[in-house]
Amino acid sequence: MSPNQLESLTDAVQYNCHVSDARHGGDYSLCVYLMKMREYYRWEQKLPYGAPLGKDAVGDWLQAREQLWEGLEDADLRPISIQGRDFDPFDADGINDSLAAEGLVYSSGLGNRAKPHFFLGRLEQRVSRGGYTVYVAAGEYARDLAAPPAMTLGNTIFLRRESLRRMLWEKLESWRWNRPDNALGRAFACYDFDADLEGSLDAMTDREIDNALLHEQGEYEAGRLLDDAAWNTMLADLVGTPTELIARAVRDHLADALVTLPKLVEQADPPALHFYVGNLNNMRKHLFPGLADAYDAWREHGSTEPLGLVAEAGREHWLQLAREMLSQHRAGACGADCAGALRALAEARPL
Repeated sequence: MSPNQLESLTDAVQYNCHVSDARHGGDYSLCVYLMKMREYYRWEQKLPYGAPLGKDAVGDWLQAREQLWEGLEDADLRPISIQGRDFDPFDADGINDSLAAEGLVYSSGLGNRAKPHFFLGRLEQRVSRGGYTVYVAAGEYARDLAAPPAMTLGNTIFLRRESLRRMLWEKLESWRWNRPDNALGRAFACYDFDADLEGSLDAMTDREIDNALLHEQGEYEAGRLLDDAAWNTMLADLVGTPTELIARAVRDHLADALVTLPKLVEQADPPALHFYVGNLNNMRKHLFPGLADAYDAWREHGSTEPLGLVAEAGREHWLQLAREMLSQHRAGACGADCAGALRALAEARPL
């Protein structure tokens, strides 16, 4: 692919990223939005981590970006054209087949609140194993405001090294505001970020990209145990409600109980265990208080056995709960307020 062709492809993907951001930029709280935009600016301007950001420069960029988005709120996504052939922007399989010889990787999918995610990056590695294919992307040419470091789409897993590295940086920056004594801080303390920011980010990214793969492998296994089509239909009906976050948390806990936690227990790697617990969102903590108890027991006694036991209990618990949620939704048994009924079901079943 010539430089001009790559530039044209990048522009097409980035356009769709802008359309997605125009539709969903308001999904975040003001604080989270400004933090994400700050780092989006850093990525777009190719500025190093830790480099001071000029307040006026960021402000001017932010104003221009919001004006751009205002003009795209009602715009349609554009097809992705490769060598004279147009692809639907959600046809990641077809697009990647066409990019196979170009050293590029593309992904598209729906995240929280059904926000479309798109990215185009440099392909670092492609591996097929156990019925699924793993794409590892290095640097990224196009991305949207939210850049999930990992995503499973059917039988394909996408891992984004640059997005993971940037996510770790963002979490480090947030933690440094108050430096609380928590699991995330303990994870960061396993590296020398103060003396070697870049080297520490590299080391943590190398470790956590392997653990991100574990979670996505768990997502793949969870999809084999659940009716994925029915699950996605249920999520679509729950978009924008608190129950959407609950359903995603239940699925994440199932995935981790199947693969991530057992492997972390086997490895008994303190930095990875600290980061795993520190990276849990509030909904996941709310539904799984026993995990925090097991983590505290490991810290106090040095044995991973409590974590192993809670993972074992979680496999059956989260699978049964996910299936009950699906069953009620499929049968219409949750009534007119389906989101409320499913929320009540899940919140009555913490582990």
